[in-house]
Amino acid sequence: MIYEYAGNLHMHTPFSDGMGTHDEIGDAALRAGLDFVVVTDHNVWVEGVEGYRYDGDQRVLLLVGEEIHDQVRVPQKNHLLVLGAERELARLAPEPQRLLDEIARLGGLAFFAHPVDPAAPKFRQEDLSWVDWGLRGYTGIEIWNFMSDFKARLTSIPAGLFYSYNPPRIARGPFPEAIRQWDRLLAQGRRVVAIGGSDAHALNIRAGPLHATVFPYEFLFRAVNTHVLTNEPLTGDTAADRLSIYASLRQGHCFVGYDLPAPTRGFRFTAQGKDHAVLMGDAIPAHPAVTLQAWLPQRADIRLLCHGQVIREVYDQQSIVETVKTPGVYRLEAAADFRGRRRTWILSNPIYVTDGATE
Repeated sequence: MIYEYAGNLHMHTPFSDGMGTHDEIGDAALRAGLDFVVVTDHNVWVEGVEGYRYDGDQRVLLLVGEEIHDQVRVPQKNHLLVLGAERELARLAPEPQRLLDEIARLGGLAFFAHPVDPAAPKFRQEDLSWVDWGLRGYTGIEIWNFMSDFKARLTSIPAGLFYSYNPPRIARGPFPEAIRQWDRLLAQGRRVVAIGGSDAHALNIRAGPLHATVFPYEFLFRAVNTHVLTNEPLTGDTAADRLSIYASLRQGHCFVGYDLPAPTRGFRFTAQGKDHAVLMGDAIPAHPAVTLQAWLPQRADIRLLCHGQVIREVYDQQSIVETVKTPGVYRLEAAADFRGRRRTWILSNPIYVTDGATE
């Protein structure tokens, strides 16, 4: 049996540049109906705050990672999300390969944060994109970052005001260049896990007597999430459940869901071979054939891709089935209409169809 848990990755507290405490984040996650969140303050790993938060029978697991970057680098680049290392590693920020090696030694996970993050000069925001693609030993990339999506809309002061007061109109999907880079890495034979993150800060803005919280945690926790699939249910034990969630992220047993237009819980993308079936993130031999199957919680437009190229597309459907005999990296995208625009709704991790007789 497969169990699904919805979580939000990448957020900040007053320990770096966010406004909400860990407890406030936990409360917001409970109201949003999440199962887990991972707080990733800049260059600080905060001990002693992990654990379950409860509201009656409802619970959410709050975990703590870190977003590490070299603060003296000019211009600023290469922000790295570190999960599961369970210790402070910011001292290694000036040496990114050494940092990745240490994360791996500790059994942690490393994701390139906001790999495409455009500048917003009207608002004095720098380009914070990832640039060092030749590094080795990372787990994956944050393919969709909500706040990077927002930065791309900041083309003028009026645009900034419009989207600040109309946040459901912001998110459109991962940047095409981020998708192309991911497909290039996958085509090179790398296992690169895609995750989505909010980059939540809950910034308090004051203008004279006016005061507002821009993008509160609860709103962002209802938007771009990462859903993990586990073989066993979460138990309520923090240490055991942390390991279970991080194992699913490491294996790519997860998908990115934009839950604001419609809940994405229940999405599945699997492959059936001669002798067994696998989940997204897994590999399966092509011989003699593999049947790829996807089921969505509701109708949408679905694209099945191999090495970044669309091989099948269906419209207004809730499922898709395709039999393939060619080795390749297969993934799925679903899109839906929301607030007058076509938007990415679901982005799967790949299934790796190999040329081996066994896997």
